[in-house]
Amino acid sequence: MSTSASDPAAAPDGAGPAEPSGLYDLAVIGAGSAGLAGAVTAAELGLSVALLDTATGTGGQFYRHPAPAAGALRPEALHHDWSAYAGLRRRLEASTMTRLGGHHVWTVSREGGSDSRESGSAGGPAGGSGGFAGGEGPWTVHAVTGADGCAERPVRVRARAVLLATGAYERQLPFPGWTVPGVVGAGGAQAMLKSGLVLPGKRVVVAGSGPLLLAVASSLAAAGARVPAVVEASGYLAYARHPRVLAANPHKLAEAALHGGILLRHRVRLRTRSAVTEVHGRDRVEAVTVTRLDRDWRPLPGTSRRIACDALAVGHGLVPQVELATTLGCATRATPDRTTALVLDDLQETSVPDLWAAGEAGGIGGAQLARTEGELAGLAIVSRLRGRSTRGGRVGKLQRRRDRMRAFADAMAAAHTPGPGWSRWLTDDTDVCRCEEVTAGTVRAAVADLGARDARTVKLLTRAGMGWCQGRMCGAGVACLAAGAGPGEPPAERRPLAVPVPLGALAALDGAAAGPVGEGPSPGPGDGPAA
Repeated sequence: MSTSASDPAAAPDGAGPAEPSGLYDLAVIGAGSAGLAGAVTAAELGLSVALLDTATGTGGQFYRHPAPAAGALRPEALHHDWSAYAGLRRRLEASTMTRLGGHHVWTVSREGGSDSRESGSAGGPAGGSGGFAGGEGPWTVHAVTGADGCAERPVRVRARAVLLATGAYERQLPFPGWTVPGVVGAGGAQAMLKSGLVLPGKRVVVAGSGPLLLAVASSLAAAGARVPAVVEASGYLAYARHPRVLAANPHKLAEAALHGGILLRHRVRLRTRSAVTEVHGRDRVEAVTVTRLDRDWRPLPGTSRRIACDALAVGHGLVPQVELATTLGCATRATPDRTTALVLDDLQETSVPDLWAAGEAGGIGGAQLARTEGELAGLAIVSRLRGRSTRGGRVGKLQRRRDRMRAFADAMAAAHTPGPGWSRWLTDDTDVCRCEEVTAGTVRAAVADLGARDARTVKLLTRAGMGWCQGRMCGAGVACLAAGAGPGEPPAERRPLAVPVPLGALAALDGAAAGPVGEGPSPGPGDGPAA
């Protein structure tokens, strides 16, 4: 059975970072669809595996489900394709891997030097044979434990290979009133329902862009919320430009038909080429203004309509979470919807040897694609560490399935790319950076009067993006305003700290790791994170 605990490796008082079980063959970061698939595949083929995730449970955002204390009788009713997750969970429970829930990974570093070659059986879990690529030593995954990463001492997990399955977060574009209580992320509304069995309101407008809106609206309507409208800034006709891709992915059409049927049954109106351009209310959402858009997402005068509601679930697609990878120097690519994803080879390996990625980090594509990529990565890692060939029917079948679904994902991203005219929604007093309360007028002044031309310069001049979320909420908005008339997206920043870390956790590291993090030359064996 798998080892499962929220803080199994807490160090005693006065001790440094805990190391759960010596050297593993593989550390998987993220227990969603991709991470679970990669972890169980590698474990079933004999590798020692440590599976880390911020949450205490498994399933990630897609298969988020209520805690047992909530008393949900049929949590699967809130999910699409629950059987796939249930199968992965059964395989996880039957494995011998170590599951480390409640672990917030803040960086990954690598030991150097050929003398660092070790086998997995040396002082840790049973491992295989073989050394490390390029004469380099094992990876060290640094994490802090607890519900918010502040409850316990730091933890270090050492492994010969690392699989990043870090998922994504929502892209938010600001508009007047988006800070009014009752405005939540589209994915956040779904998470409230799946994990807490609660609704964000009784009458909820769902708005933004992307296929997630249909899933969110159908879930809310089926759970009893009144959904006056789904407001989609793009349209769906762009999918028709890719008939071969659609024909090769009939399951996606089936998903759309499923959600469409639920919306039709609950009389939910779909408004395309439209956006929520203002929220009304002081202490709570009371209504929203919906305005028609042109093809560049510019509001069309005289087309605004007010819709009464007590909540708004809004999101404009997803952004791959790649901070851990970019800090290590992994190559990235621009996606069709102007986000940044990792460059991966045919076997899911990044540009950094012995570092693989699967799922949304390589581009947004959904749970089924994530499972396929996770399994493929698991096979590739086993092949690398055991010295086996990757040629075979199973690998080839997975690659073909991945390529087919990735093509659909790219078509989907292109169809829902934000248009440059969305910034016309903003008044000068609209908060763009909510953490630091930086308005659109302040950002525009930095561009017009101080010569800022990119998100980083705006950040230095205005503090936009320096708050708790580190630009995850405001990054897209700031970058677009900085770009002026052209499209803009925040660069893939190299963050030495992927999540907030207490100073006590850094102080608990050994002396060699206590220097400046993420700067200077690459550290030697046992040193802090490499940038």
